[in-house]
Amino acid sequence: MLISTAHAQQAAAADPTGGLMQMLPIILMFVVLYFLMVRPQMKRAKEHKALLEALAKGDEVVTQGGVAGRITKVGDSYVALEVADKVEIQVQKPAIVLVLPKGTLKNL
Repeated sequence: MLISTAHAQQAAAADPTGGLMQMLPIILMFVVLYFLMVRPQMKRAKEHKALLEALAKGDEVVTQGGVAGRITKVGDSYVALEVADKVEIQVQKPAIVLVLPKGTLKNL
């Protein structure tokens, strides 16, 4: 007899939790990641979009590069900033990061 008899092994006991406990740390990590990183970033992006849509002539703003000026013209993608007396520059709207209170830039 060249072939030996094969004996069936017993089936492994079923996990009562169904493997959920193994996946729980990964699921928890994604939930924490969402609330600590993704959600605040989406909130900031929404606030910046509202700021850009509300820009109007006469607003005093600061750009990403630190240039402060008063808006003289508002276009679809660009705004004209008066940075000194009779000196205007064109900047892209997304470069504006802060709208200052009226009267902050007194020398313009």
